[in-house]
Amino acid sequence: MIEEEFNEAVIKKLRAESIEFRKLEEEHRKLDERVEEIDKIKFLSTEVDLERKHLQKEKLVKKDQIAQMIRNFK
Repeated sequence: MIEEEFNEAVIKKLRAESIEFRKLEEEHRKLDERVEEIDKIKFLSTEVDLERKHLQKEKLVKKDQIAQMIRNFK
């Protein structure tokens, strides 16, 4: 519980002070929205399926970068 509160405080501070952090969050959100759009399609073409996989990998990269910034802040 205390760790979660600390992380939330760190995230809030990073959002306020770090352009890079805000940019990573925004990019992650946009990638997530695109994946959700693709997930609404019943039958995916090969190209769209590959795009989805690429987007998911990019989302993970952004998430890892965000997590690293939070860890480094501590």
